[in-house]
Amino acid sequence: MLVLALDTTAPRASAALVDESGTRRVAGLPEGGQVVTRLPADLGRLVEEAGYGLAGVDAFAVAVGPGSFTGLRIGIATMQGLAVATGRPLIGISALDALAAAARAEQDGPVVTWVDAWRGEVYAAYYAGGVYEAEPTVDRPAHLLLTLADMAGPDTCFTGDGVEAHRAAILATRSDFRVEAVAQPLLASEVGRLAVGLLARGATGAPGDVRPLYVRRPDVELKRSAERGRVGQV
Repeated sequence: MLVLALDTTAPRASAALVDESGTRRVAGLPEGGQVVTRLPADLGRLVEEAGYGLAGVDAFAVAVGPGSFTGLRIGIATMQGLAVATGRPLIGISALDALAAAARAEQDGPVVTWVDAWRGEVYAAYYAGGVYEAEPTVDRPAHLLLTLADMAGPDTCFTGDGVEAHRAAILATRSDFRVEAVAQPLLASEVGRLAVGLLARGATGAPGDVRPLYVRRPDVELKRSAERGRVGQV
């Protein structure tokens, strides 16, 4: 089972070819607006350089968020197009799940993922035994730490690009809290590995079922809600 995986939610977008034995090939993608214009060509180049054509790809996988609204929409639309064009399945994977999987590969124990959500907030999830204990949320780190101080298991590891700025507060909350020192990984590899596992367990991967995981509503929706409130609309 060869899976072509894509992540456009992280600060550095990436793509990877993954099968049951692990990652065959992984590459970081150009930053900024270049991702939009070069994405199809970069994916094609990755597959060709690994010695395959798109016909040799058995399934596709994509990170569905949370993260940059624009980035995740571009990623999902691109992979949906490839899946439909080739008649292959598409698996959507939470970027928080992928980040937690990368951390678990380095250490045992519970994992907290914090991804920068701007506005002084982080996208967050708490994982124990490889699964998250509650739905992903977005909140201020100080408030999250109040909850985690009581609920988190021993030797909990914090990881993600929303962690470093709050290292001191994390370590001061509990003596057994740890901060993952490994640099932010190229998440496409983990997205692909998680997708391989789901496909092996019978996931159908209908492209139309893949939806963005926003956690927070896009700014344009928040603005519309505020405007409706000002004029007394529901």
